[in-house]
Amino acid sequence: MESIVRDNVVRHLNKHGLIKDSQHGFRSGRSCTSNLLDFLDKVTEYINQRDNVDVVFLDFAKAFDKVPHMRLLAKLQAHGIDGNVIKWIESWLKDRMQKVCLDGCCSKWAPVLSGMQQRSVLGALLFLIFINDLKDKVRNRLLNFADHTKVFRKMNSAADALQLQDDLGQLCEWANN
Repeated sequence: MESIVRDNVVRHLNKHGLIKDSQHGFRSGRSCTSNLLDFLDKVTEYINQRDNVDVVFLDFAKAFDKVPHMRLLAKLQAHGIDGNVIKWIESWLKDRMQKVCLDGCCSKWAPVLSGMQQRSVLGALLFLIFINDLKDKVRNRLLNFADHTKVFRKMNSAADALQLQDDLGQLCEWANN
């Protein structure tokens, strides 16, 4: 069932061009290699123009585990995913429980209110939808491979440095929210 839902959501997202081009993770025709090639093309262009380049590499800690379910559902609706599909996804996310076991000792069962199952068919796609608006927060170049993010720009003045710093502040605010 996850595969059917995923395929239909992907078809909807592709038909309407909803996933940002900056995202290379978990997408057909995109890969870690395409991400790197896009990055190297732009950096090489800057260097050939004799510009300096600053790059910030980001990796959101435990990103898949921290996706709040209610905010994810709101973002799904903002992408035009509604009706029975959103109800099914909500049901799929709902009523999950977890416990931690270490050396034979286990905690009590607790509800899971956030997080994507990383090895599920649907989890990666839902994560991409959740972080899809990340690109909207920056004015500089941004490339993603899932939760791995590069932000970069030409760096020829103090104003350039301030703009990059502002983008990092915006990304921190997005992550905190």
